[in-house]
Amino acid sequence: MRVTISGPPGSGKTTVAEIVSNRLSYELVTGGKIFRERANDMKISLAELGTEAEKDGRYDRMLDGFLLDVLRSRQDVIVESRLSGWLCHLNGITAFKVFVDAREEVRLERIRNSIQHRAEEKGDNILFQMREREESEWERYKKYYGIDYRDTSIYDLVVDASDDSADEVAGVIIGGLNLRKGTS
Repeated sequence: MRVTISGPPGSGKTTVAEIVSNRLSYELVTGGKIFRERANDMKISLAELGTEAEKDGRYDRMLDGFLLDVLRSRQDVIVESRLSGWLCHLNGITAFKVFVDAREEVRLERIRNSIQHRAEEKGDNILFQMREREESEWERYKKYYGIDYRDTSIYDLVVDASDDSADEVAGVIIGGLNLRKGTS
């Protein structure tokens, strides 16, 4: 079964996706990693790539096209990206779509704690960078796909990960997936 895990920066979606992938022995494809690698290849920051993507849709379309290919061609895969659930919804691809969220202050703290892995988010005002990145992405998704990223009605499961560990959130997701498959 295909599983998508989406959510805003710092929600814990990547960590949770890794745990779910390991527990289920599913392949994991991470959109954020691909986008970060693209920024690194271009020798620009993630924020700068976001600015470029606002002007030129090819950056998002390249990533989303790759993710769509994965979603169409593979089973037993977890695709973690902001739009993976929406990509399935818009393209009629069957998947268990999960949205992981957390309060802004929790997300900010998680980003601060993982700063050594997020070189593009170093600096004095991480909160400003996080908000700027979210706003850039929301505007692009509306412009390029006509969606409101904040609309979670298309998801099969919405999890608030503010107060739970990544292991607990992964357990909730696996439990939801088992219910969906009828194997609880």
